[in-house]
Amino acid sequence: MIKYLLGMFIFLGLVIGCGPKEENLAKAVSLAKDLPVEVGSNVSISYTDSGFLKAKLFAPILERYATENKSETEMRDGITAYFYSNEGKINSYIKSKYAIRNERERTITARKDVSVINNKGDTLKTEELIWDEKTDRIYSDKFVRITSPDRIIIGTGFESNTEFTKFKVLNISGIISLKQ
Repeated sequence: MIKYLLGMFIFLGLVIGCGPKEENLAKAVSLAKDLPVEVGSNVSISYTDSGFLKAKLFAPILERYATENKSETEMRDGITAYFYSNEGKINSYIKSKYAIRNERERTITARKDVSVINNKGDTLKTEELIWDEKTDRIYSDKFVRITSPDRIIIGTGFESNTEFTKFKVLNISGIISLKQ
């Protein structure tokens, strides 16, 4: 019985391994398209403009994919991105548990438990936020909750500068005053 099973495994191995070369090549090419062209761990990326540090992004794992149709960088374990003033001080930061950068559009979409906090202590919570690097804007069309020292704003849709100092909620569903 053992000799019979061993013989079957060897026979199956030969049949599968000796299949048409074109088919094996097509499978290999298909698998290679799904693999990242670059992988990094504990990555730090600096964004500058005219010699000034504008932002610094940290990601535990970064995978870059490049094909004819897409050019993306995926950060499966999330990001922390700090935004700086021209004086080099941190104005605000974004944290999320997942992010993906569209290289062609120069946008980063942060997802899953997204928080934005500015240096005044205002906090934005949402499930998805887009950072447009070209315009230095952050925005969302999802549910948002903004907490400041004196009020909470709840709504859907949001736009702001990256400093998170000039923002607007597009569809406000409630404002709660925290002043006594």
